[in-house]
Amino acid sequence: MKSTKNKVEKSIFEKLFKLRENNTTVKTEILAGITTFITMAYIIFVNPNILKFAGMNLPGIKGDGAAAFNALNDPVVASVFAATCLAAAVGTFVMAFYANLPFAQAPGMGLNAFFTYSVCLTLGYTWQQALAAVLLSGILFIIITLTTLREKIVDALPQNLKLAISGGIGLFIALIGFKSGKIIVSNQETLVTFGNLTTPSAIVTLIGITVTAIFMARKVKGSILYGIVITAIVGIPFGITKLSGIHLISAPPSLAPTFMKFDFAGLLGAGASKGVFAGIISVIMVVITFSLVDLFDTIGTLVGTATKANMLDENGRVKNMKKALMADAVATTAGAFMGTSTVVTYVESTAGVAEGGRTGLTSATVGVLFLCSLFFSGLVGVVPAEATAPALVIVGVLMMSAVTKIDFEDFTEALPAFFTIAIMPFSYSIANGIAAGIIFYPIVKVATGRHKEVSPIIYVLAVLFIIRFIVLP
Repeated sequence: MKSTKNKVEKSIFEKLFKLRENNTTVKTEILAGITTFITMAYIIFVNPNILKFAGMNLPGIKGDGAAAFNALNDPVVASVFAATCLAAAVGTFVMAFYANLPFAQAPGMGLNAFFTYSVCLTLGYTWQQALAAVLLSGILFIIITLTTLREKIVDALPQNLKLAISGGIGLFIALIGFKSGKIIVSNQETLVTFGNLTTPSAIVTLIGITVTAIFMARKVKGSILYGIVITAIVGIPFGITKLSGIHLISAPPSLAPTFMKFDFAGLLGAGASKGVFAGIISVIMVVITFSLVDLFDTIGTLVGTATKANMLDENGRVKNMKKALMADAVATTAGAFMGTSTVVTYVESTAGVAEGGRTGLTSATVGVLFLCSLFFSGLVGVVPAEATAPALVIVGVLMMSAVTKIDFEDFTEALPAFFTIAIMPFSYSIANGIAAGIIFYPIVKVATGRHKEVSPIIYVLAVLFIIRFIVLP
């Protein structure tokens, strides 16, 4: 009887995911999914702690206040936690059952920082307006995925700029981590400097970075998640981690505080003080940036991982690439409705692929685990910024690896790449870095008589970014 049941189960999985065709088994796929989840589960702690700085917490509570970290006492933070888990599950399930690929999705590191620090804190949009921009970018991404415009944009952006965007975001995320952990602080004379490294916040953060770095160096699966947990525990005697009111298992939080909280009127009118045109240009820049970063981040992950795992078709392209991008676009749109920033395909999926994951059963396993995480919202209330700060620094290190592939020998490639990387942390804006790179790329190419190397799309984007800086200085 048991043998018959196993055959039925295997036939169902075989029909859904074509396991034999991909030379894998149910056991291998499930273990690979668990591995991927462990390596990326840190996002359920980090994402609410970043988005709360955009105002996604109770009114009147400072972003770095202890109460703001307690998801059980703050329904908005709890809602972001739920949105994070649900958006990740939706995107990953679409990847599993539609694209049949072993890649997992969740709100992206870098894009949540762009949402908070660039769109909300720098440009002055409310989080409701920023969510409206994320929704628009998701819809735009669906459209360009259905048409040939996606391929044209991908082909238009120079490879060195794609790599620079990844590296710049890594540096920017690391800066946010150092700042959150009080390692780097503002200075009136030098802009930034070391903080007081003997404070509890700095000590706990440094311990977290060290522990996580050791795990990463020893190639421990789930290094970042383990680092967060250990750092949170270390923070208890320092008074950083608050245990009051902790609930290990609880009912899933309500999505009501963030569900469909769009402010389209405010989004379009945010620049009204500088003119309607300025407001429209600002919105276009925000939406384009969300879309571009999401597009290239996902494509980079898919191509890089698939190449290493020998998951390319006869033409050297990722199998079901268009379906994978559609999963990403649908997840971003769904995530905006629920109340979280842009969803992307996670590079941590490589951990599961390395464990033998080859089909959608791997990602389906990840999706199930994200749904199970909904019952552990109490843990989010325990994790302080000092515990997630090391994760930001380590993710920054991983993203910076892309810089090694940039052609710095060619100055016309090196200069735009450098501006892209440097401007992101120095101006505290991912959008500014991307804009700087796209503006300077055609300038140096035209100046050296190499204008034919520049796609017309880059010229259009450069003009749009220049207009953006003129009307929104």
